[in-house]
Amino acid sequence: MTDLAQKPVDLVARFLATAQHAPDRIAVRGADGELTFAELDQRTAQLAGALAARGVGTGDLVGVSLPRSTQLVVSLLAVWRAGAAYLPLDPRYPVDRLEYMAEDAGIRVLVGAPNHVLRASGLEIVAPDSVAGDPEAADSEPVAADPLDPAYVIYTSGSTGRPKGVQVGRGSVADLVTALERAGVYAEEPRVVGWNASVSFDASVQQWARICRGDTIAILDEDQRTDPVQLRTLLDAYGIQDLDLTPSHWELVRTCLLDSGADGPLPRLFMGGEPVPERTWQEISKATANGLLEAVNLYGPTECTVDATSAWITGEGPHIGHPLPGTRAYVVGDDLRQVTAPGETGELYLAGDGLALGYLNRPALTAERFVADPFTANGNGPRLLGDGGRMYRTGDQVRLRADGSLEFIGRVDRQVKIRGYRIELGEVEAAVSSHRRVTAAVLTGYRDPALGDQLVAYYVADEPPTGAELRDHCAAVLPEFMVPSVFMAVDTIPLTVNGKVDWEALPAPRSAPAEQFVEPRGTVEKLLAEVWAEVLGRDRISADDNFFALGGHSLVALKVISRLKRELGLAVRTKEVYQHPQLRELAGYVEAKLAAAPETP
Repeated sequence: MTDLAQKPVDLVARFLATAQHAPDRIAVRGADGELTFAELDQRTAQLAGALAARGVGTGDLVGVSLPRSTQLVVSLLAVWRAGAAYLPLDPRYPVDRLEYMAEDAGIRVLVGAPNHVLRASGLEIVAPDSVAGDPEAADSEPVAADPLDPAYVIYTSGSTGRPKGVQVGRGSVADLVTALERAGVYAEEPRVVGWNASVSFDASVQQWARICRGDTIAILDEDQRTDPVQLRTLLDAYGIQDLDLTPSHWELVRTCLLDSGADGPLPRLFMGGEPVPERTWQEISKATANGLLEAVNLYGPTECTVDATSAWITGEGPHIGHPLPGTRAYVVGDDLRQVTAPGETGELYLAGDGLALGYLNRPALTAERFVADPFTANGNGPRLLGDGGRMYRTGDQVRLRADGSLEFIGRVDRQVKIRGYRIELGEVEAAVSSHRRVTAAVLTGYRDPALGDQLVAYYVADEPPTGAELRDHCAAVLPEFMVPSVFMAVDTIPLTVNGKVDWEALPAPRSAPAEQFVEPRGTVEKLLAEVWAEVLGRDRISADDNFFALGGHSLVALKVISRLKRELGLAVRTKEVYQHPQLRELAGYVEAKLAAAPETP
């Protein structure tokens, strides 16, 4: 651990210190094995040397595109060790999106599989396994980093139709870890941390980077993180003490987390990514009071290095708490003056150590969103070294509570959060409108009582494409979480007298049923129809119905998988639901798997 009275130490230096005084401690565990701190030190030195041999150095950006594994941790830390910044490129994203991010960021080196799809783009591919045992690479020394050197670039949804890259500095990441330590969010002693978030989601930074302070990282793969039984087994087997998850994810795995089971330290949950619903807050607060777990609500935009405020989930009413040490929070009214009276609302501006460097290659947008901080000059707090006197306009509306804490109210723009992911509706509208038969489209978010937060697309077309056609079209350019759940054809987009979209005049969202009801037949079709009806909130399901056309998404698909395992003893992966979205098709796949399974003696 670092001396918290001093300026935060760069995380690579903290990692090296841990590797020196605790070399045999387990650093990372995953489905592909485990590494001690000494082994991780050696592996990252080798890969950093291989990157340096290819000209990678301070200020460079290196793509990292690997599945959840120990290799991913090695790669991210090696990039930092080489003095560079990493760009996460999720292998599950559409190729068009990966190509756009790689080109927009200007990367020339990618850490990934030798046959990676981006090899065709002319990138030099470095496979982590290929550099093991390289004597020249093993002798590489860590490159000293300046706090203003970039640490990573994470692309978020963009209102112009293309994602934008947020560039965060090394100093800001070090400040984040230190601030969470100072606030008591991180325990003083080393813990076992479950890495749950996608590496393309900024919450992953405050999970995997904890390895630098001496914590052990347990990597959860896609099946383990979303299946309550597997998650409970892994929590106990690895002794996971800290787990980060969104409120939507909590709903999926809450039963296993409320059943604490084994003795030992209380599990500590880090909730974030989206507002905590009242019901969830009360449930967790009660569990905390009963000694089942600890939980903290963390809030922060990507532009402010993951987390900016924290609140322990206790007592009544959801809120986002107080600013972390080193962060300044201003509630600004319509008159651009600070709100100071309890109960007043305004837009939240953030300043301090955690601000990002800005948007990659977008100076105008950076200047628009990162503005001069006028409040420190008025005596409202000391100007902190290194932040440049800037503040970030979050676009979030908050209420000032009597104790000085903040309560999240909503957005002041058209940005939404779906299952923890930030989505600019304009980017999805651009994807829908790019279909050759669509002349106009608008997007909105809504909450389905059975399915939670959803996206609905209203579109105009002389010859309307089907929902399935539009879904496939969007899935080719957007990640799964950005594809609308519902597509509704309308004759025209209604406008107000001021020429703006009249949202109240749009028809109520409804999922598209099959054109003609076809009665499910056979044991498996009937079982699937029963399960779909339950998880999708439907009265009946046709054999021709499409799971995603009815509003299904990845978290709901996991409920279907769980029921299939319980009822039939059959393990089905989420990707199979995506590959067989029609009930009849999925039933045929399940029947084939059952027929091929060996008989139990």
